[in-house]
Amino acid sequence: MMKKVLSIAGSDPSSGAGIQVDLKVFQALGAYGMAVPAALTVQNSRGVSAVEPVSSSMLSKQIEALLSDIVPDAIKTGMLLTKQNVIAVAASVRKYKIRNLVIDPVLRSSSGKALLEPAAVSSLKKELFPLARIVTPNIPEAEALTGITIKSEQDMDRAAGKLLDMGPAYVLIKGGHLKGAAVDTLYGGKTVLSFSTNRQKGEFHGTGCVLSAAITVFISQGLSVEKAVEKAKLRVDRMLKTARPVGKNKNSRYFLF
Repeated sequence: MMKKVLSIAGSDPSSGAGIQVDLKVFQALGAYGMAVPAALTVQNSRGVSAVEPVSSSMLSKQIEALLSDIVPDAIKTGMLLTKQNVIAVAASVRKYKIRNLVIDPVLRSSSGKALLEPAAVSSLKKELFPLARIVTPNIPEAEALTGITIKSEQDMDRAAGKLLDMGPAYVLIKGGHLKGAAVDTLYGGKTVLSFSTNRQKGEFHGTGCVLSAAITVFISQGLSVEKAVEKAKLRVDRMLKTARPVGKNKNSRYFLF
């Protein structure tokens, strides 16, 4: 049976990140993809220049209409922008008893634009994290969420422990911002697992979205979190090798499907 997966995230008009790229990943991996926009962005290959939230009432109505009819096998959240939207998503996840919730805690764009308002950070940690099967921060996000500066594996371990205390079953800290190989580390199971791939040169648009979307599909298919992360990491590594610029910013490469 085809699995149904939902992305609740921001809209990227260039389709390199957000709900647009999530839908591409879902389709590529054989799932039936659905999407609810939580925020709109003004962006292109040069970066994000403006953001605007979908109202929490409209967000709630979209999710309610969808989940009352089509219950997804897994849900992924990305950019939610406001405290009210975080609370709205958490209420829906609780109401429909969604077990497979993947949270990509999008805080800021690579060009530096805030994608989660400061007032929403505590709500993300208190309302959504306890409902999550897995949370997938990169190092700057893990630092912002925990207050721990990450310069080493030991720092990463401490930050992961603090994140796990917030309630998710698993935490995947993406180590692409550290020097050396691109090592992502998974915490929460019986052992700490590290997934290492060779670092690809250049800038890539939407890497975190693509990885978390792939994890969401594999979890929806019944794989363990450990296996889902392993498969998603390998898939993204292959796709990085074929990414190409699509806009005037030749340094920003987009995933091709």
